[in-house]
Amino acid sequence: MSTQTKAIISWIVTFIVMLIITMPGLWVILSGFRPLQEILAKPAIWIPQRLTLDNFYAIFGIGETQIAIPVLAYFRNSIIIATTSTAIAIIVGISGGYAFARYRFKFKDTLFLGLMLSRTVPGIALSLPVFIVWARLGWIDTQFGLILVYVALNVPFTIWLIDGFFRQIPKELAEAAEVDGCTRWQAFWKIEFPLAKSGIASAGIFAFLTSWNEFALASNLTRSTNSKTLPVGLTDFIAQFTTDWAGMCAMAFIIIVPALILTFLVQKHLIAGLTFGGVKG
Repeated sequence: MSTQTKAIISWIVTFIVMLIITMPGLWVILSGFRPLQEILAKPAIWIPQRLTLDNFYAIFGIGETQIAIPVLAYFRNSIIIATTSTAIAIIVGISGGYAFARYRFKFKDTLFLGLMLSRTVPGIALSLPVFIVWARLGWIDTQFGLILVYVALNVPFTIWLIDGFFRQIPKELAEAAEVDGCTRWQAFWKIEFPLAKSGIASAGIFAFLTSWNEFALASNLTRSTNSKTLPVGLTDFIAQFTTDWAGMCAMAFIIIVPALILTFLVQKHLIAGLTFGGVKG
């Protein structure tokens, strides 16, 4: 078998596998533009016969058909919670990752192992104890309470990821900058931080997507439009005897789009960061 034939077969297999993986997401997006009658039709209509924006008009309260779901409030909550928790997690992750990569201190390995073990615990397993503690503190149904949970969820991963990137940067670079008159902070900010920004961007995008898409903890800790996020808001389309699949798919599309846009904007840093983290400098 020639090399060209192997390459063609490889591309075909890759295409089929990727099609299988992405098919559920593509079907949800497509269903967001289809009428509810077509989605529920039996036998199933696999090829859409009519695409429409009526589902989006309905959930945003435009036109004759309106759905009493505060999508804009949920979107605002998701942006605030995901952005704030990601920013805090990155700040803590940079500080912790740099400390673990550059300094020696007592119980360093034990602390690092403890952080990694804490990340192995599924978030849903912590929902009950977190709910009890948050209820006593009065943090249920607040943005602050959910931000704090997401920070705790993301910090171990960001520390681990950023620690790996700082370890790839030769510490002699910062030492040479200090010899030339830079302070420790200037050496970090002007030398080490720019070299690690791709890794930091990678950690940031993963932390943001975790906060943006998380459902289990948010569904337990939020109750009203003051704190509900978009994934939790999807349950508003489920009634006692029926489910508005068209509206749910339209809202799922709204959830997917910002994540895709963000990933596209930082894809250069994301790819460079993942590659840099896997190569020993």
